[in-house]
Amino acid sequence: MHLYISDQSETLETHLHHFQFAPVIKYDISRLKEKKNHVSVPCNKELKHLSFRFLFDYKIFPENILSAYTQWRHEGRTMQNGDTIVQQIYFPPTKTISQKIIAAVRIKEVLIEENVMGFSYETVQGHIEKGISSFLIEKTSGRLNFTIHTHSSSNNLILDLLSPVFSSPYQDYCTKKALHHMMKAFEKENN
Repeated sequence: MHLYISDQSETLETHLHHFQFAPVIKYDISRLKEKKNHVSVPCNKELKHLSFRFLFDYKIFPENILSAYTQWRHEGRTMQNGDTIVQQIYFPPTKTISQKIIAAVRIKEVLIEENVMGFSYETVQGHIEKGISSFLIEKTSGRLNFTIHTHSSSNNLILDLLSPVFSSPYQDYCTKKALHHMMKAFEKENN
C-alpha cells in the first residue's frame, strides 16, 4: 500500500511492476466478514447476445471511488486468471480532496458460462483489506442479477481502529455505488 495526496492515475502503470509479483494475502475465509449485495433488471436476452465489456475491463466502480490499471490492458489482451489490478482508492470518495491509497488485487477466477459470468479477485500483499471479492452477472428467468459478494476484513491496524466508520458504512456505500454503476454501464453498452 502506498499513500498519496495527489492523484496517481497517470503513474499506476509503474505500480503494476511492483505489485505484479507480490503474493496474495493469506486468509481463512471462515474468519472473514461475508457480504452479498445484488440488484436486478428485466432482461429477456441470453448472455451471449449482450455486451459486458465494462465488467471485463474492470469499469465497475465510479471514478470518484476508484481508478485502476490492469495487467491485461498493459499487455493488450483480455482478463485471465492471475492478472493483477492496481487500484487507486479515494478516501473519502472524491478525486480532489482525499487520501489516495494505491493497492492491488489479483484475479483468482474468470467465469464465463451460459447463464453466469464474472470474476473474482483476492487482495495482494500491502492492500488495506484481506480477502476475496466476486463480481457476477447471472441470467435467471427474465432478469439479470448483478451481484457483488465479498469475504473480507481489515489488513491494517489503523483501519481496525476505524472499523466502525470504514468497514461497514464506507464499504456499503462503495458497493451500492458500484452496483448502480454496473447497471448504468450495462444499459449504455446494450442500448
